[in-house]
Parts: sequence; C-alpha cells; structure tokens
Amino acid sequence: MRVAAIQLEPEIGNVAENLRRAWALAERAAMAGAEWIVLPEFFATGMAFMDQLADAALPHDGAATQLMQELARRHHAFVCGSFICRDRDGENRNAWLLVGPDGAVAGRHDKDLPTMWENCFYVGGADDGVLEAGGLRVGAALCWELMRTATVARLRDLVDLVLAGSAWWSIPQMAPRRLSARLEAANAHTAASVAPALARALGVPVVHAAHCGKVRCKLPLARPFAYRGHYEGGTCIVDAHGGVLAWRSAREGPGVVGCELEVERAQPTLEAGPGRWLHARGAIPAVAWHCQRAHGRRWYRRHARGRPPLRRPLQELLEASDQAQSVGLRPSDPASA
Repeated sequence: MRVAAIQLEPEIGNVAENLRRAWALAERAAMAGAEWIVLPEFFATGMAFMDQLADAALPHDGAATQLMQELARRHHAFVCGSFICRDRDGENRNAWLLVGPDGAVAGRHDKDLPTMWENCFYVGGADDGVLEAGGLRVGAALCWELMRTATVARLRDLVDLVLAGSAWWSIPQMAPRRLSARLEAANAHTAASVAPALARALGVPVVHAAHCGKVRCKLPLARPFAYRGHYEGGTCIVDAHGGVLAWRSAREGPGVVGCELEVERAQPTLEAGPGRWLHARGAIPAVAWHCQRAHGRRWYRRHARGRPPLRRPLQELLEASDQAQSVGLRPSDPASA
C-alpha cells in the first residue's frame, strides 16, 4: 500500500491557517497516490507555552475531524492525526483520530501523558491505542509515547502497523553554550531515533509525521524569559526491521514523504528494559518533565479547563484563512514551495 506522512510548519495557535496548510499538504499526498495519510500531533495548533492554545481546543466533531473526513472521502483514503479535543466531560485531551475512506471515524487514541508544558492544555488518556482499519490492526503513538516502554507493552504482538505523530521541540541555546549544544545534539538524535527504535521493538512498520519550523514562547515558571527553539522534525516511514524507507529532516521544511510500504511483521530486535524509557531523556528534559508537569496541571485547572471549544466549521475557517492570505496576511501555500 502507498503511505504518506506530512511535515507541517505550524503557525502556533492559528487553527484556520494550520488547517489550510494541513489540507494543502494532504492534498499533495493524495494526488501522489497515498492510500494512508498521516498528519502530525497537534496539526490544528502546533504546540508551545502560549496562552492562545487554551482557546484553541476543538470539539470531537469539529473542524479538525471535518478536515480528515473530507480528505478521506474525497480521496478514498485513510487519514489520521491528533488535535486538542474538548470532550463532553469538560476536559481537554490530545485526541488522535483515524478516519476511513467512507468518512467514518474508525477509532481514537488519547495520548497517555502530556509532555512538559503540554500539561497546561490537556489531560492524559488510558486506552490501548489499538484499532481495526482496512483489514489491519493499527497502533497509535504520539511523540514521547514512541520512547516509552509502556507503549511497547500495550502494542507488542497486537498490531501490524503503527501510525505516529509528534511535535518535538529542541533544547535552546543557553549558557554554557558548549554544554547546551551537546545536550541539543543528543536531543535531536533521540528525536530522529524513536520511530526506527519503536519499529524494532514491535517488529512492525511505523509511519511518523512531524512538525518543523521555529518555536518562540514564554517559559513556564519563568515567564519574563523567552524560549527560542525549533521543532526537531524527522518525518519518516520505517519498515518492520527499523530501516528508514523515506525521511524528511526539519531543515527541509514543510512537505510530504511517501512510499510503497509492505505491511509485515518481523521478529522484534530491541527489548524494552524494566524502566519507563526506551531512550535516555537527558538532564534538562528530565528536570523539565517534572517541574513543568506540576506547574502545567495547576495552569490547566486555572486557565484551560472548561473553556468553550472553537466551534467554527471547517469551511468557514478555510475561507477565513484564504481571505487573509489573499490580502498578504499569510505566507504562501506550503504545497507550492
């Protein structure tokens, strides 16, 4: 089957523009014959510590779902991706949906644990992330789920294919510069390694979509100071042995990777250890994980929980973004780059 993964450069918090960009790139993938199209994690918003994300949650049947449904019906393809979803219980979750060629939602997975400042915008889920679609047993994994031993435990021997997405940010330059450069090099290596490693741990192919571009925001617990970094990228398609079949680095910008993929199981060649992580996180991510998690849970309760979701329909948002672009307020279509 032919699969494609989207690498998106988001305008963080701008739902209308991000849906337009996702639509354009997914259309390109479909026109190249993709039967399965994977959008990244948070494809409607991007992710950073920015107040406007608290107002960017979408209902389960809102514009992000409508986009995937319209693409799936139009091109008779499977389409998946995740967005901040406001559920009926008033909580936000990082909801990954898979939509079938008939436009029906084939299944949903909620990311198990928010990462760092993500705790400001949603709570975790508890499903197994395994569903049936197109005659396959599909597993879902989002960002740091790709490097958790719990993900291997919930998916091993149960799935034929993993569809994954991430919004993985860098470690910024800071004093001492040599140390931060080494830490960022290790972080970038980990981001590039998680999809092949998960494929080896499960013995199944992995299709991984990612973000690219700069990230500028305030720092949790240090709001006078700015975070200046970028998304690591690493959009790729990996076979069941961990071999990379297609790859797009963050430096290459937004675009599509696609190839013919043989869905087969192989004997796993990477054993998950007794700890929580398949990869060492490094000192700064480990500290940020705990501190920003505690801060984020309080911030979420005060500023994000219970806010009304963005209910504008897909067509209205796309038209608004197109109109803004036509008068020079938006960058050119990434599909034409």
